[in-house]
Amino acid sequence: MRKALLALLITVAVSPALADEEHDHVRRAVEAGEILPLRTILDSAEAAFPGQFIEAELEYEAGRAIYEIKLLAPDGRLLKLEYDARNGELLAQKERRR
Repeated sequence: MRKALLALLITVAVSPALADEEHDHVRRAVEAGEILPLRTILDSAEAAFPGQFIEAELEYEAGRAIYEIKLLAPDGRLLKLEYDARNGELLAQKERRR
């Protein structure tokens, strides 16, 4: 599962220009040290939770940057992990059986 994933999947239901704007914002935040790179978070998630990567999103909740990672566990569970984007702390773990 050590695929080189460099892109952050951002779900934006409006224009591509807005998606580009969001991408630029994320890149600037990483470069400024305000949030960790997605790769750092994925490395932590992969080490703690084996499975297949499905999706990653960066969300802001109450002014806090949160990476939401979705993985498919080997036993078929869908894992939704929330990490603090500033320090990499695992904030929440939810799962759903299929």
